[in-house]
Amino acid sequence: MPSTFPQPALVANHLGAWIRSADGSTQPVTRGAAVRAAADAPHLLLGAPVTASRLGYPELGGFDLLELFAFVYPARFTVPTAYGLAATLGLAAPADGAEEAAFLQVAAAYLLDVLDAPDWAERHGAHALAQALARHGWNWAPEILRRLKPPPRPERSLFTKLEKWEETPPRPRPADVALSNGAIDATLDRLLGIGAERRDGQRGYAHAAGFAFRPRQMANAPNVVLAEAGTGIGKTLGYLAPASLWAQQAQGTVWLSTYTKALQRQLDHETERAYPEPVAKRGKVVVRKGRENYLCLLNLEDAVQGGFSGRAAVFALLAARWAEYSRDGDMVGGDLPGWLGPLFPRNAARALTDQRGECIYAGCPHYRTCFIEKATRASVGADLVIANHALVMVNAVRGKAEGAAMTRIVFDEGHHLFDAADSSFSLHLTAAEAIELRRWILGPEKGGRGRRRGLAARLSDIISYDDAGALALEAAGHAARALPGEDWRGRITGGSPDGPIEALLSAVRTQVLARANNAEAGYSLETEVADVSAAVIEAAAVASAALEALRAPLAALEARLVAVLDDAPDWLDGPGRARIEGAASGLRLRATTLGAWVALLARLGGPAEPDFIDWFAVDRIEARELDVGIHRHWLDPTRPFAQAVLEPAHGVLVTSATLRARGDTAGDAWRDTELRTGATHLALPPQRFAVDSPFDYAGQARVLIVTDIKRGDLPALATAYRRLIMAAGGGTLGLFTAIARLRSVHARIVDGLAKEGLPLFAQHVDPIDTGTLVDIFRAEPKSSLLGTDALRDGVDVPGQSLRLVVMEGVPWPRPTVLHAARRAAFGGTAYDDLVTQGRLAQAFGRLIRRANDHGAFVLIGPAVPSRLLSAFPPGTPVDRLGIDDAVAAVAAMQTASPVLAKQVEL
Repeated sequence: MPSTFPQPALVANHLGAWIRSADGSTQPVTRGAAVRAAADAPHLLLGAPVTASRLGYPELGGFDLLELFAFVYPARFTVPTAYGLAATLGLAAPADGAEEAAFLQVAAAYLLDVLDAPDWAERHGAHALAQALARHGWNWAPEILRRLKPPPRPERSLFTKLEKWEETPPRPRPADVALSNGAIDATLDRLLGIGAERRDGQRGYAHAAGFAFRPRQMANAPNVVLAEAGTGIGKTLGYLAPASLWAQQAQGTVWLSTYTKALQRQLDHETERAYPEPVAKRGKVVVRKGRENYLCLLNLEDAVQGGFSGRAAVFALLAARWAEYSRDGDMVGGDLPGWLGPLFPRNAARALTDQRGECIYAGCPHYRTCFIEKATRASVGADLVIANHALVMVNAVRGKAEGAAMTRIVFDEGHHLFDAADSSFSLHLTAAEAIELRRWILGPEKGGRGRRRGLAARLSDIISYDDAGALALEAAGHAARALPGEDWRGRITGGSPDGPIEALLSAVRTQVLARANNAEAGYSLETEVADVSAAVIEAAAVASAALEALRAPLAALEARLVAVLDDAPDWLDGPGRARIEGAASGLRLRATTLGAWVALLARLGGPAEPDFIDWFAVDRIEARELDVGIHRHWLDPTRPFAQAVLEPAHGVLVTSATLRARGDTAGDAWRDTELRTGATHLALPPQRFAVDSPFDYAGQARVLIVTDIKRGDLPALATAYRRLIMAAGGGTLGLFTAIARLRSVHARIVDGLAKEGLPLFAQHVDPIDTGTLVDIFRAEPKSSLLGTDALRDGVDVPGQSLRLVVMEGVPWPRPTVLHAARRAAFGGTAYDDLVTQGRLAQAFGRLIRRANDHGAFVLIGPAVPSRLLSAFPPGTPVDRLGIDDAVAAVAAMQTASPVLAKQVEL
């Protein structure tokens, strides 16, 4: 019989609560009794926030097994449920809540026993961290210290143990090589492995992708390939074959860009086929994300040395333990478990990353071990850099060194390029943006926590000998006080703005509220920049002068730093130069932003510019105001994208399973694709390639349109979801277009499904990050998951864990100012259909991921236009029917598939 840890255990779910005593007896208890017991003594828990939400007791604390797991196995992952933890540890999974309470004691004993194992790989640093955790009152620390012996000799600290990066010479320009189809085939065969099935569609796709790796024939005219590969073709290996081959032969770097972190993880895993040796892969493949995703070692040092206290300090110490074993310091989607941060106070994890451009570069004592610097430098010499669309665009616009080397780019999830460009090339003069700029210049407000981060604190030693630079720094600090400060929201909503920027935002808010539609109550409000009020125009003139007064000294300060670099003093070494270059780059970026804000304000009250869309907005969540400001987007954001990203490249592959528009002629579909990817703005036309999915959609899938549930009838909608999930035996992804409806449906059905043994999880309800929710859904075949857009586009759950997709309505675009302008410019209702069909195609694409997958796609809507149905693969059966018949059809599909039937029994 397995050993147990003699600590009472508490389990709570939607069926009830159970307590197992230290002596081994288990009993069901009321939620009130569970709360009283937890308040009297700490219990074993599995995910305190989730248990707390089930009990309605936010103050719940105790011996959380997930925290113990993070200490024992840093940089390892487990699904944070009893089922998932049992699978990770090789223990028997509990069948119900009572067994789960007993399981917690067994799992705790198992994890503590690991500390005694002579082959425990993560022993280094454990004793010192446990002592530090004990000082902060971590419940597990005394038990760990009873088992851990002090190391025989002093151990190196994290900050001295981390590997340092070394300067390397610039990489030569990639050679001009032409890949033959035979060489691509041979590489693809190697990636697939011995005995793999030869798929003509995949090989044709790989050959087409190879065109992007040919030498460029004309300046500013890259070899562009638009390639659609239906689900199941194997497009990832299809483009990895020419990409890895070109990187090897040309000695260059290929950037593989995605839209979601989930696909970045998938791509990282797939590259193991090209580089099976972990050491070799580490030098050849680099995962890149924005700075805000990585652990900042200076912030961590500040946190563990007194900057954090209480539970936040416990998180910082566990993060320090993770950092010692992390592959690359990626806190968001990397090897830090996504469930760890939510166990601790909100924003504790975010405070350990570089969120505000506060990096001091070579002035940081951890510069040589910085995770961000390592990733940046490693990407210059890598074969493959796995990035995301936003980072690729930001690097191109800012002229980053590694951005200059982006001669070959693969844009996977290419159907998102339009949206990614829309975000990257937009401009926002809002309270949130302005206050972030103030903090970057002045540092935290009086009484703010943490080390000084103001511009003067970062640069005073550099420009202390330079009178002009010192004056510019002083002027910038004085001018920055015109920006919104703490408590700006209360002053603006109360009608007493402080300073010219707050006065402008207050006038903007007044105009938005004056023109708001009462039907929009509870939602964000916006209005076109048209017939602008005199109050806004007058406030804009004063605000513009204040912004220009700030831009000028920032630009002057940047010029002084550049002068230092041009006429470098004797004391300026390599790290010092890097520090000045980083500071100058930050100043240049913010001066450019201020100049753009000034230009934006100058246009208020003037004629509209045909290339841009401007509007005022008050951002709200459930009627609570979060931000207010002025927004500007390109009418066609692929124009600046084509100029900044595509034209400098030599070859670009844009690919997706849903790249072409649906329901049009072939020529029109490709025309729309070229418009939405920027290819239409290039001097040379792109190559086009398309191959359909090999799946038998007629036999594997079915689309059911439920016609007898009226929109807005929440009780009927909730009942439909409950019945459909029960008919499928779980395994359901429920997609919503509004968070309020998601929450309402979840609240109505979660308890009833739990009684049937069908767990239900939901975004915006469960205190669990989205990535972990998907991991739970993937691991537990009887579970179901409700979510919004992020799940429609970012879920990859092959197999029978996902056998039913339900959408609560047609995903029409929201009628925003931005969409209205593009609708008018790009075809009216045809543009609506284009966007909607793309969303339907992506949602349906979640369903069939493998050749043996089966499932149903249910769309709830009494009058779904027939023209939208071309979003689904040709041959997919589509039926309009009532909810009773839909439930019967879903149940019949489960019975008809032996694989499904077996899976549901698990």
